[in-house]
Amino acid sequence: MIRVLLFFAVLIALALGEAWLVDRPGELVLNWQGYRIETSVLVGIGAVLVAAALLVAIWSLIRFIFKLPSLMAIATRGQRREKGYAALSRGMIAVGAGDVRVARKAAAEAQRLLRNEPLALLLKAQAAQLSGESSQAEATFQDMAKRKDMRLLGLRGLHVEAQRRGDAEKAQRYADAAHEIAPLPWAAKANFDHKVAAGDWRGALALLESGAEAKQIDKTVRERERAVLETAVAIEKAGTQPVEAQALARAALKRAPTLVPAVALAARLQAEAGEVRKAAKLIESSWAATPHPDLAKVYLGLYPDESSADRLTRALSLARLAPRAAESKTMVAEAAIEAGEYQAARDAMQSLIEGPERPTASMCRVMAELEDKQHGAAGYVREWLTRASHAPSDPTWVADGVTSGHWRPISPVTGRLDAFVWQKPFERLSSPDAVEEAVFAQILPPAPPLLIDEAPSSQTTPAVSAETAKLGASLDARPASADGAAASAEASAPSGAPSAAAEPLAEVKEKPWTLSQLFDVKPKAGVGGEAPKQAS
Repeated sequence: MIRVLLFFAVLIALALGEAWLVDRPGELVLNWQGYRIETSVLVGIGAVLVAAALLVAIWSLIRFIFKLPSLMAIATRGQRREKGYAALSRGMIAVGAGDVRVARKAAAEAQRLLRNEPLALLLKAQAAQLSGESSQAEATFQDMAKRKDMRLLGLRGLHVEAQRRGDAEKAQRYADAAHEIAPLPWAAKANFDHKVAAGDWRGALALLESGAEAKQIDKTVRERERAVLETAVAIEKAGTQPVEAQALARAALKRAPTLVPAVALAARLQAEAGEVRKAAKLIESSWAATPHPDLAKVYLGLYPDESSADRLTRALSLARLAPRAAESKTMVAEAAIEAGEYQAARDAMQSLIEGPERPTASMCRVMAELEDKQHGAAGYVREWLTRASHAPSDPTWVADGVTSGHWRPISPVTGRLDAFVWQKPFERLSSPDAVEEAVFAQILPPAPPLLIDEAPSSQTTPAVSAETAKLGASLDARPASADGAAASAEASAPSGAPSAAAEPLAEVKEKPWTLSQLFDVKPKAGVGGEAPKQAS
């Protein structure tokens, strides 16, 4: 709208000017070289304007003639540039699609048409990587590193190629060079991974706490990695500097409460420092969420001089925190075998052996030990040991297909931090006809389920039965608030005294509590009636 108004304004101004000149006629006389030219003012002005236009046109024509070669060169360069960028587009698409032939052809064309274009070098390097020509890719990245505008890109490409060759020293050197230019996240992460792979836990922890990569990692992941590194440092210092190791383990627990190695190490160091009750409470607070054999081993070893009966009593108290966990049942069974409470061991193992899942190798070995200790039945012992050799593997620490009996901070294959996970190793598919059945030796007619509050007259260890009876009845009957009172009583007692779980609790008037009720064991056929059949 504004342009239309301006156009009309100019048009009106020209009309007014022309009318003004018409109203004021005059004459122009030109005498030059014997010529006399007379005309009006209006015509004279028009002649001057026409002459000026002719001069401008002639001058423009002369300039165009002199600039024609340069204009042709500019047009040629424009065409080459358009063809070069078209080749770049085709090459990038081919690299993304994995078309090696088109990518290499487009890279060569782009390199020919766009010699100094950074994207042409990048396409050339990517095409070389796609075709597996590592030497050509490395040479291209070397050319990039020599250019000021592509130095960081070239160093990153050289870092990647060095990693592919397995040359960790060169890869780290390139990452350090890039980190000196700019603190980029990839360079900081490469430095962090290098320190982790080299076992420099403190250096990696310092980078994680203050490095540039700390801002790029999710807070939960960062806290977990810090906990793993603190646990690794604590494990190294446990033998020489136990106080500092215990502080590191406790700090790791605050960041990752479910980190089993940190729990086990902190509890063990506290027990060695004389804080046995605190160590017991630490394991008890973690057992419900993460029942683990390492925690059970530390927990049952807190009092080396205690009797087998007391150890079974404490095993039962810990099992109450996670009664459905296989680790709880196996722990109680092993402690019961050691204490001579064989029927209690059978009750603890029954749901594992007769459950929907096949028993693991360690469960079969526990049953073999039970048959050997109780009856000395060599046939059943051999059968359970044979089943153990073919049974599914027990959970263990697994990382990148590698199993380990002990937790490690990094994977031995890739060097990845916090790679080990507690799980069952991969098993081969077995025949669907291979069905495992529980076998219990029939030496004597089976006795009724063992009550915790009274010992059967046939047992040879009455002290053990009495202790487990008192604990079982009290644990089943006490209210939830009693747990807190017991915990506070433990905390106020001297650290050298036996655990509160091992002391007789207040007497209750409710019905007796059995191991069958704790582990949801269903009575077997033959208990109190017909004896189970012998396995053929």
